[in-house]
Amino acid sequence: MVGQVLAGLGMGATLSIGAILAGEISGSPAFSGMAATMVTLGAALAAVPLARLARAAGRAPALATGALTAASGAVISTVAAGVHSFPLLLLGLALIGSGTAVNLQSRFAAADLAEPQTRGRDLSLVVWATTVGAVAGPNLIGPGEQLGGVLGMPELTGPFLFTLVAQSLAAVLYLLGLRPDPLVLAAAWRAEQQRVADVERVAAGTPHAGDEQQSVDVDDRSGIRLAVMSIALSHATMVAVMAMTPVHLTDHGASLVIVGFTISLHIAGMYALSPVFGVLADRFGRRPTIVLGQGMLAASLLMTGFGAEVEGWVVAGLIFLGLGWSASTVAGSALLTDSASLARRTTVQGRSDLIMSGSGAAGGALAGLVLALSGYSGLSFVALILVAVVVVANILTPRRAHLA
Repeated sequence: MVGQVLAGLGMGATLSIGAILAGEISGSPAFSGMAATMVTLGAALAAVPLARLARAAGRAPALATGALTAASGAVISTVAAGVHSFPLLLLGLALIGSGTAVNLQSRFAAADLAEPQTRGRDLSLVVWATTVGAVAGPNLIGPGEQLGGVLGMPELTGPFLFTLVAQSLAAVLYLLGLRPDPLVLAAAWRAEQQRVADVERVAAGTPHAGDEQQSVDVDDRSGIRLAVMSIALSHATMVAVMAMTPVHLTDHGASLVIVGFTISLHIAGMYALSPVFGVLADRFGRRPTIVLGQGMLAASLLMTGFGAEVEGWVVAGLIFLGLGWSASTVAGSALLTDSASLARRTTVQGRSDLIMSGSGAAGGALAGLVLALSGYSGLSFVALILVAVVVVANILTPRRAHLA
């Protein structure tokens, strides 16, 4: 949770300033969106390598490596501003994106040693901790600029200092605080459980003690597919509508204050109530909570679809958009962890984060095209298709009692 707060402080101060720098260094406002694109791409590219490192060496080295990579991205971005190099800036922003990959994998680290009946709650607490950094981070832009000016840094690069310091502190925290390493300890516990089970089967005269049918630790492939689909499509829905909302509001005369207030409430919806959804996922089940999240996403899209011309409905819709994303992501992540065997868990989690980030990037890219063709209301109604797919998949996918 503390690592999430530190990472959020660094990322929140960076993303907004990165868009401004991209526009200034490239010489065209049209390239401002490349900042968010490169951060998202960096998160996607880092997901699988960090998961593989976690599997080989443990959670602490993987999370620390991702945090230090993000810190190096802050340094490179500062140098890029000094030499006025747009390609170098894009590289720096992509490396900063590894911090997002760390944020995503931190929620799984919280679940490594969690009991199944509290896994959703434990995972959601780490997601909730993101609220602090996400809210406070953007407010560090001003102080960062002042500090950068005192130190003689290039214009608009002061906030990168917070990214450098926060991510470096997070790396140290992971290396020193995650002891014993939760993933390594979980693997040792599971190996002992498997050994005992095999010994008992041999003593009972049961052949093939280690085959998949008799293993205490096997994948639920249908559960994995359902979890990945639910997380990815919920993320794509959220990003598509959220990314186009500022454009829609400003085109209809809304002030920047209203735009900022709307996005702030949306972010609060994404993170602030995540522990509630974690408890619901533990008490009532992962799938019912995912479906609840889809219901809130559907309500959001109906609000923004039918109420596109009314600021109040758009604000309410963005709040429900964040809440639906939160419920679906928390419950989906718990389902993914339930469904994956410990031997393949980090691999499955890394692939899920890769698909999640990729879906978000695709949703954001396609949203602009849909907005141009059918308007904000049309975008909302098209996004309802993704919600329907997740609901139907949850209804049709067979259930299995999870052993993990």
